[in-house]
Amino acid sequence: MDEAPENVEPEQELDLEKIKLLPGASEDGSAASFQIADEDHTLGNSLRYIIMKNPEVEFCGYSIPHPSETKLNLRIQTYGAITAVEALHQGLDNLVNLCAHIEEKFSEKISEGKFKTEEP
Repeated sequence: MDEAPENVEPEQELDLEKIKLLPGASEDGSAASFQIADEDHTLGNSLRYIIMKNPEVEFCGYSIPHPSETKLNLRIQTYGAITAVEALHQGLDNLVNLCAHIEEKFSEKISEGKFKTEEP
């Protein structure tokens, strides 16, 4: 039986088809396009925002090729100090950390119970 990598939880399966590197990447790796399956504007816009906050990234944009397809195309261009693949990895890590922080703070406030609710 194959063992999962150390950073992957045992019940979590890796989807090797989730993110594809599209043809046309620059030879030095500073620019590349990716296709992410089964995603939409929710991930596209937030990931684009996080990646653009990286000072090593020159450009990041996304598009949904067609409304009936659940594919997200993402283009990343860097200044050359890091590759587009590294920028994508950093962006995904930063987005996960941001979501975890928001969830933690939200849960803390809910558990404190010091909030008011109003009935409509």
